[in-house]
Amino acid sequence: MKFSADHIEELNLLLQFDLSSAATGIKVHKDASEAVREAAERLYNKGLCTLPDGGYLTDEGIEVAEHAERVLRVLSSRLAGFH
Repeated sequence: MKFSADHIEELNLLLQFDLSSAATGIKVHKDASEAVREAAERLYNKGLCTLPDGGYLTDEGIEVAEHAERVLRVLSSRLAGFH
């Protein structure tokens, strides 16, 4: 299985949440791209955030966002011996 364009949009949106504070949410505005607005709604429908336009991450959303950060960190690092 591969990441689809929708998955990438969702992952990028998850990375916008500030994981250092559960009291910090996001608001996807009406002037955001259609892809971002749809990603927010999909995250909401999956139970990962509290509102169809963002809101706060749920407990599961926090866990998924933490995994997304780890994946990005690993993929962004350069391992010794690999170029």
